[in-house]
Amino acid sequence: MQAMHSHSPYKVDARPGFWQLSMRCCLLAGSVDVAFFFIFLTLDSPILAWINVISVAMYVSAYRALTQRRNRLGFVLIQTEVLVHAGLGTVLIGWESGFHYYLLMFIPALFVSTRARIAWILAGCLWVYYAGLHVLMWYVQPLQPIPSNALLGVNIFNLTVVFFMFSYLALFYVITVNRAHTKLSRMATTDSLTGLLNRRQIIALTEKVLARHHRHPTDLTLMLLDIDHFKQINDEHGHDIGDRVLIAVSQHLQSAMREQDFIGRWGGEEFLGVLPDTDLEQAAESAERLRKAIQVLEIDSHGKKIQVTLSIGITQYRADEALSNTIARADHALYKGKSSGRNRVEAIHV
Repeated sequence: MQAMHSHSPYKVDARPGFWQLSMRCCLLAGSVDVAFFFIFLTLDSPILAWINVISVAMYVSAYRALTQRRNRLGFVLIQTEVLVHAGLGTVLIGWESGFHYYLLMFIPALFVSTRARIAWILAGCLWVYYAGLHVLMWYVQPLQPIPSNALLGVNIFNLTVVFFMFSYLALFYVITVNRAHTKLSRMATTDSLTGLLNRRQIIALTEKVLARHHRHPTDLTLMLLDIDHFKQINDEHGHDIGDRVLIAVSQHLQSAMREQDFIGRWGGEEFLGVLPDTDLEQAAESAERLRKAIQVLEIDSHGKKIQVTLSIGITQYRADEALSNTIARADHALYKGKSSGRNRVEAIHV
């Protein structure tokens, strides 16, 4: 099954939102064809009426295929129905009926559902079909003409349906792009495992804080936190449990920080916290609160409870120094805490 998907020109797994949209379009298009069935019965056009019955059956089949994730089959059924229905409707009652509008809806759908090269080829075939149908109707009279007032009504109905569906598609594409942009932004600024800020983003945010600090000097304290004996946890329990420890600790740290503070994953089992408008004494109190909160944290490992501790180094930013110097000093404080027995807060005064 995977092999078939990998060689198919249809991106059956890459656009889950598009296929969900296709399912909703099946329901809408099927409802439109039910309406057309009664419209053409009223206009004494039984052939067109029963064509819509076949169309409804095809949309039902396409919907079932999509629900079963047989996306290629579903798309082919939808494509076939629209191409044949638009062509028959145009030939039977004329170009002015507006059935050709539905062909235009395939243009964005092709480029979303297939690879670019295949989409361009299919779009070219669609143009040939559309232009050929248009030229044909210059020389061929409708096979089952309907009164001009009824023809105008059918045209307005088709225009309204296609207008609505194009608007719905446009909204879908806008929402999809916005979601993708949000996801990319989140991926660029957060650590994929813990959900905390990544190293690059926390540096960027800290530099913004420093820019404000230079204009309006206030206290600024950094804390570097490290999970004690983390390598031992990985060795004894495996990296999956190690990841769970990182996630659990990160969540607790995030929830325990004040609103104006921010914290990110600095690397491995290390975290960097930035505390604006906070002096060293206040930061020590916050760090001690974090240390105690993590000390009582329990992570389940196959029925066993794992407890971890934190060593924390804190220091205050010195006016006009490089950020890297402040971080290095916090790292030195952390090293002193580790050397003094771990599970402690160590501060280096300015």
